[in-house]
Amino acid sequence: MFIADSKKPGATVFVAGGTHANEIAGIMSAVILVENAIPSYGRLIVIPDINMSASTWTESTIVPSWIRIDSPHGARFFKYGARYTDPVHQGMTDPDRYKHPKGGDSFEGSESRNLNRVYPGKPDGTLTEQLAWAVMNLLKNEKVDIAFDLHEAGPESRLANMIVANPKNLDLGALAVINLELEGINMKLEPSSDVFHGLSHREWGDETNAFAFLIETPNPAQATDKGNPVEDSKFPLEERVATHLATIEAILDAWNSDSLPDKHIEFSMFPNWQDIKEQGVGKILNW
Repeated sequence: MFIADSKKPGATVFVAGGTHANEIAGIMSAVILVENAIPSYGRLIVIPDINMSASTWTESTIVPSWIRIDSPHGARFFKYGARYTDPVHQGMTDPDRYKHPKGGDSFEGSESRNLNRVYPGKPDGTLTEQLAWAVMNLLKNEKVDIAFDLHEAGPESRLANMIVANPKNLDLGALAVINLELEGINMKLEPSSDVFHGLSHREWGDETNAFAFLIETPNPAQATDKGNPVEDSKFPLEERVATHLATIEAILDAWNSDSLPDKHIEFSMFPNWQDIKEQGVGKILNW
């Protein structure tokens, strides 16, 4: 976990990448924030690989287990992991079916290892449930005001290029979508489902004071034909990372326009999404 604290009054922002460790644009966006974002008011908390267990294994041999990014300081390698917690780490075998304690539909048993299905978690549950419980407590204890969960979806999915917002902060999402469209970035917006429990944007927003958002970009490696997660010509990594960072920035701008000055979040340095889109992810990495 990385914390950048301006030591001046303002909002506390939380960013999580790696809920699903095969959704690499979210991970890289979080890494770039760690290496480039300096708040001048408020605090920024970032966890690039929030489910470290998921980053220790790979579910498919079709996609790479590591990706290489060339930076001005040399080659860097990032783990391309799995959607789920490693079954070896889970602490119990998968059930035949998984159903959230609050109700709703049941799913394949492997979904019990999906961090974004088990919130708010349990302190004495499986590894995935304990991790969810720890994240919930972090949001509460650190008094997080705005929380982002960075994801990717298959390009064919309706979720690709989507902001999912807890209903209490849907208006901020709507303002961000309008401003992003003016910048040439087309994002869709939908509220958290009332009946689909266990997701970050639903449970974070319902059980803490945080305004919770989930952001999705289209990952070609999650397509039916399993494209390259970095160098795909239609959905290159730099464009997806730029979309994540531009969306975070637009939502924070909307927050600032609707909050008192002592709750603003402002940055003396913030990664320029246009530069990333034009020059690539590696150019902005600082290590």
